[in-house]
Amino acid sequence: MKSLLIATHNPAKITEIKLGLKPLTKFGIKLLTISDLKISKKPNETGKTFEENAMLKAKYYAKISKLPTIADDGGVAIQELNGEPGIKSRLWLGYDATDQELIEHTLKELKGKPMSKRKAYLETCLCFFDPITNIIIHQKERINGLIAVKPSPERMEGYPFRSLFLINVNGKYKYYDGLNSSEQRQLNHRLLAISRLLPKIQKHLLK
Repeated sequence: MKSLLIATHNPAKITEIKLGLKPLTKFGIKLLTISDLKISKKPNETGKTFEENAMLKAKYYAKISKLPTIADDGGVAIQELNGEPGIKSRLWLGYDATDQELIEHTLKELKGKPMSKRKAYLETCLCFFDPITNIIIHQKERINGLIAVKPSPERMEGYPFRSLFLINVNGKYKYYDGLNSSEQRQLNHRLLAISRLLPKIQKHLLK
């Protein structure tokens, strides 16, 4: 049985990536996580773009596991803050802050700003790397929206910025966390990225 490693420690990301990659299991491909392999190490994310960090992580964990690996990197870029936090999204405060700390800091930075000054986008880049063939496949996806003045009541742990992110759904703004399953399939930027990456991965793994 072939295996594919999902290279993230974030439980919310694992759930989402597994959902997107589920079609692979029909072909006998087993989806493994870092926890399954008891890997506790983490790479230094020194990339200057989401793409560079995603590739760095995919290669790092593929080298350890000797398995084809998929990793991602992403975050939020706020126009009024000159694109911050960007690739520093998780480490915006200089350390691995809690979801609540990141939410509170974002609201503080935009305090008093009108909605016209709260434009932002969420971006993710997925990277697949096969350590045997050295094949690298990237897929990026971005969704535009606004930063709300207060967090969503339906917060998803592990995704602090989604709790503040408003998306235009048929002319009405909704919290990212408040999207129903149908809207998630249409608008979720990570699921969209995975859906576009999936046939390329599948073609490679089933050779």
